[in-house]
Amino acid sequence: MVSGKDEEAFFPRKLKMGMVGGGRGAFIGAVHRRAAMLDGGVELVAGCFSSTPEKSKLSGKDLYLPDERVYGTWEEMLEKESKLPEGERIDFVSVVTPNHMHYPVAKAFVEAGFNVVCDKPLVHTVEQALDLVKAVREHDVVFAVTYNYTGYPMVKQARHLVRSGALGKIQKVIVEYPQGWLLRRIEEEGQKQAVWRTDPRYSGVSGCIGDIGSHCENLVSYITGLELEAICADLTIFAPGRKLDDDGNILLRFKGGAKGILTASQVCPGQENSLRIRVWGTKAGLEWSQEDPNYLYVRSNDGPEMIYKRGNAYLCEAAAAATRLPSGHPEAFIEAFANVYKNFTDTVRAKLMGVEPNEIMLDFPTVVDGARGVFFIHKAVESSKSDLKWTPAEFSLD
Repeated sequence: MVSGKDEEAFFPRKLKMGMVGGGRGAFIGAVHRRAAMLDGGVELVAGCFSSTPEKSKLSGKDLYLPDERVYGTWEEMLEKESKLPEGERIDFVSVVTPNHMHYPVAKAFVEAGFNVVCDKPLVHTVEQALDLVKAVREHDVVFAVTYNYTGYPMVKQARHLVRSGALGKIQKVIVEYPQGWLLRRIEEEGQKQAVWRTDPRYSGVSGCIGDIGSHCENLVSYITGLELEAICADLTIFAPGRKLDDDGNILLRFKGGAKGILTASQVCPGQENSLRIRVWGTKAGLEWSQEDPNYLYVRSNDGPEMIYKRGNAYLCEAAAAATRLPSGHPEAFIEAFANVYKNFTDTVRAKLMGVEPNEIMLDFPTVVDGARGVFFIHKAVESSKSDLKWTPAEFSLD
């Protein structure tokens, strides 16, 4: 079913999903699979799940896939899936490898005409990001980047309130994401998620800012629509011997005069995933927390605090469309992730049927959002190394 208001067109089968990465021992791959298939319109049919053929085959058995659709390399997967007839080959691929493999895999599938979902950060370099944007446009494929926090209903409601003018002109934004899991060097103990995230060969130029600070940048952009003008960044490595930043504090200047603060850290004891955003305008302010995601708080000087709750009839269309359960029944991380997949796959279905996707379908982070995120990460590193107070940070595709 192609969902969205006033859409009744029916697609006669489930979309076929392939996956590169996400095998045994991987956290995010399982999240992607569960999210993609939550609404019943997607089936996993193929994949290359590991860097070795042996591990890939074992992961395929875990997922009950036929041996002939479990590939030893992603190149083999691309070659053989491309030769299958339409309706049998994969309709899209999810790239859930460590960061260093995002670019070659995503670009190859794009150039072969496949739709792509890619984990964040999009790629290692700004040049790669711009090249991928160009490839997506040239080959006319649907491309999503899983900035999954945009999928929460209350984040969509926050975006609606800002864009409708309920807060007035935005003047200040504070976004923070403290974690504590990298307080000590668990990468030396072989912890898989820590090993690649703290190694510049796999993670890229940044650790903490690339991993979770990029979520902060995307959340600000998604909710407020503000565009960065300049930043002043101070990135730190607190764990002795670590190669990439594990803490970052960034002052933000936006076009139009708004100011902001972005802070992300992975060395804060007792903190799990405490992503929080506060936005203040000339009329009111709002606050949303990822660890209490079903509530959105709006405050002003002129009246009592207002609490928007997920699942209620007064919410905007985008928030309502991102809700599966009635009010009082919590929805959270997997469901938000699934909303990115739902809108992406609805757009893919619309394309396959020749139907123009509506605004709700198109409400997912795109390759341009991913490219802007890569640009932000590099500017943060550049700013932190610079003696200048302000580093220009205007993003452009030109």
